[in-house]
Amino acid sequence: MAATADELREEVRRRYAESARAVTEGMGTASCGSGSCCADSETDATMFGKALYDAEQRGDLPAAATLASLGCGNPTAVAELREGDTVLDLGSGGGIDVILSAKRVGPTGVAYGLDMTDEMLALAQRNAREAGVTNVHFLKGVIEQVPLPANSVDVVISNCVINLSVDKPAVLTEIARVLKPGGRIGISDVVAEDRLSPEERAERGSYVGCIAGALSMGEYEAGLEAAGFEQISVEFTHQVAEGMHGAIVKAVKTYAPERKGLPVAQPATQAGCC
Repeated sequence: MAATADELREEVRRRYAESARAVTEGMGTASCGSGSCCADSETDATMFGKALYDAEQRGDLPAAATLASLGCGNPTAVAELREGDTVLDLGSGGGIDVILSAKRVGPTGVAYGLDMTDEMLALAQRNAREAGVTNVHFLKGVIEQVPLPANSVDVVISNCVINLSVDKPAVLTEIARVLKPGGRIGISDVVAEDRLSPEERAERGSYVGCIAGALSMGEYEAGLEAAGFEQISVEFTHQVAEGMHGAIVKAVKTYAPERKGLPVAQPATQAGCC
């Protein structure tokens, strides 16, 4: 029997809470069985986590922040962050991308991290203190309902989290809502080749393993366009399973978006993610 949206969300929350506790209690890397919450037995764990950050970046971070890195890319490397920007990281986990963003935007900028897991939020706050960054704010909530006002953010980043949401149209709509006109996204995510059906994606990995719930390239592009974005690009960076890739997703919010409804085939639900 297929899991419900609430059950999927709870499984995601549980696995990330376990990862945070593993780091906090000194048990080593934030593993969910295979080196990352996104690494199933079907996937290669080296395609996820701290290996995707260069040595210089890792050297500027508390050890716990790199141990808790569970992403599939490095969104701060492509987000074109500028001095004074306000940045929002969806599903911020242990805080690695929030801390790196805070350093890039400088004291006149702000970096927000949004996460639904208490254990991860506590770990991220500790990591930010150890990193000595003060221009950070961590918020509890789900990425389908961002607790920030409209038109308040210059850049939205996310690292291997949107694929875990059970309501991706809501996520894309919320990203557009909180971004200022002309605001931009730099997202790392797992994305499927268009030839794979949802059933074929599920054969390659689990939902909580960041595989079964991934959008295809075409679905991502169509969803972003319908949400009011332009200059959309989805670029594959590395393969994580046959026909499934780590990808960088970039786009710019239009100044006068036309709301047409999101053509992404995802169930409407109150369940949230990350």
